[in-house]
Amino acid sequence: MKRLFDLSLATVALVALALPLFILGLLVRFTSPGPALYWSDRVGRNNVLFRMPKFRSMRLDTPAVATHLLDDPGQYLTPIGSFLRSTSLDELPQLWSILKGDMSFVGPRPALFNQDDLIALRTGQGVHVLVPGVTGWAQINGRDELPIPEKVRLDTEYLKRQSFWFDLFILWLTLIRVSRRDGVAH
Repeated sequence: MKRLFDLSLATVALVALALPLFILGLLVRFTSPGPALYWSDRVGRNNVLFRMPKFRSMRLDTPAVATHLLDDPGQYLTPIGSFLRSTSLDELPQLWSILKGDMSFVGPRPALFNQDDLIALRTGQGVHVLVPGVTGWAQINGRDELPIPEKVRLDTEYLKRQSFWFDLFILWLTLIRVSRRDGVAH
């Protein structure tokens, strides 16, 4: 049921957002050199790597590490990068990952390929068996502000509580948090 829900909602969203996605892609291209999309190597279900697209919000010379590990993340933002991140519009290309089956709307956020500590903790708790999500229980309970052990605790709680209704609840809370721009550090 979850996969059918993901496919249906992603298809409707892509059709409804086709023009805004095109315009955002053009804005990224015209405000900074480089491609509109950034393809990030991420850890998916069962720790299998996949490539996740995002609208590029950082310059091309940005190190490939989690944003919170950069000394001054703001120096790497493109002219519209802060806007894309604070509104979560940079995440919209992940609809492609949902259609492919690499991601779901709800699940633990996919770790970067080099976040060994997060990957190890999730694997130890069995969270690695979940399909990663665009949003998740940890995302709505702190987003960028959470330390890794707390993210894993919330991901583990999601693993134990997961259901269609819990996913709908998380999606609803995500809409509220995104509209208020809660928990965005960079």
